[in-house]
Amino acid sequence: MDKSLWISSKNHQERKSLNEDIETEVCVIGAGLTGVTTAYYLGKAGKKVVILEKNTVGSHTSGNTTGKITSQHDLFYDYLINSIDKDYAKSYLQANEQAINNIENIIKEENIECDFERQDAYVFTQNQQNVNKIKQEVKAVKSLGFDAEYINQLDLPINKLGKIFRAIKFPNQAQFNSYKYLLAIANKIEEMDGKIYENSKVIDVKKENGLYEIKTKESTVRAKYVVLATHYPIINFPGFYFMKMYQETSYLIAIKTEKPLFNGMYINCEEPNISFRTAIYNGNRVIIIGGMGHKTGIDETLKYNYNKLEKIAKDIYPDCNILFRWNTEDCISLDKIPYIGEFSDFMPNVFVGTGYKKWGMTSSNIAGKIISDKILGIENKYEDIFNSKRLKPLKNYKELTNMVKEVGESLIIKRLKGSNKELADLKEGEGKIIEIDSEKVGAYKNYDKKVFLVKPYCTHLGCELSWNDLEKTWDCPCHGSKFNYDGKNLYDPAIKNLENKIL
Repeated sequence: MDKSLWISSKNHQERKSLNEDIETEVCVIGAGLTGVTTAYYLGKAGKKVVILEKNTVGSHTSGNTTGKITSQHDLFYDYLINSIDKDYAKSYLQANEQAINNIENIIKEENIECDFERQDAYVFTQNQQNVNKIKQEVKAVKSLGFDAEYINQLDLPINKLGKIFRAIKFPNQAQFNSYKYLLAIANKIEEMDGKIYENSKVIDVKKENGLYEIKTKESTVRAKYVVLATHYPIINFPGFYFMKMYQETSYLIAIKTEKPLFNGMYINCEEPNISFRTAIYNGNRVIIIGGMGHKTGIDETLKYNYNKLEKIAKDIYPDCNILFRWNTEDCISLDKIPYIGEFSDFMPNVFVGTGYKKWGMTSSNIAGKIISDKILGIENKYEDIFNSKRLKPLKNYKELTNMVKEVGESLIIKRLKGSNKELADLKEGEGKIIEIDSEKVGAYKNYDKKVFLVKPYCTHLGCELSWNDLEKTWDCPCHGSKFNYDGKNLYDPAIKNLENKIL
């Protein structure tokens, strides 16, 4: 995966890994926005906090986002009013508006340079059939006391691709460089005597003698409180979040053009979504176009890749240069509402924030505030809105039939000599699942003609993996884990590598 504009815009200060046993009050697993925000609030309250990050600070979803800070989450409030009730929808809106203000206040208080700016946010349609949805959303949001507007014309020059029929405007939202913000908050945590350890992947969490033991390969952290800020929870039981969420992959590009740019942040309400915003890179204003989201692990990945976004960019700005291409994953709950709060009744003092439905900038701040308040014994008026222990009807039964396969050692992998015809016929740069002696094996041939073999079942819960030819990865269609072509684990919830062999 290419580096994002955000990660490319700021040098990362390397931190050491944890190689000794230590004890702390709170152990946060994951150094994305949820983890560092939670640790920041706890550090301000005088709590002793340790963060364990399996890679580097902000290197996954938080450093690969669009960086939109908004309470406008697609056409969502009419859905909330009808699926739950008006009071719930109003609290959800207020929580997200408060999160925008919280982020701005942190930036001002800590004097953080992260290109924060207030911008209006729009959801638009280029389909006449969706105009009524826009109108209904405006009506719904206004009924919650928020000043949404029904818009007939936009500054966005996408009308070159077709007429924009209508849009809803959320005024006074915001955008920023998420990576600069995240690194600055991480530095503030360390200034408050918090500890952040990189390249320290957690492999187990269990309770011993009244404290949780959080184990990495080289060390153990003992703590009273644990925060699972790993994007997708790495603990399966008793939380059962794998039954309540799935992951989507989205693609982004950054372009530079000499043409006049637009103000505001935009997303369409059609599927797949296409998102637009501007950003600052090397002192110049550039455009970020994102979207083409699809469920991770589907077999049609190539239909959703960067080429679609680049065609849109060239159609609007024929002179543009493509500066960056990157992708990211997002967790989506079955009812479209984040899970924030206590992980499970059976694991007291363990907390979680996940399922942000691609709106993690505000959601991560909400999570950081709710979780830190829970640990500090402070009542948070929004915690019931995002109750992480809520139960909804199981909607992914089909996925469950593909889960919990045996993922132990494969004798086939061990004895393969490369004589199989399908292996011999494998083209350079090609990956696919082949069958040998009635057993499936994942095979990839690189451009040096080395063949990499893996057992093609996710080490999370045993779902059969699919080959992603765009990224040269093995992807899990059940829960979104990703593995490199050689079997190295890249994305959670899986934490173990695939069994592998090189021929």
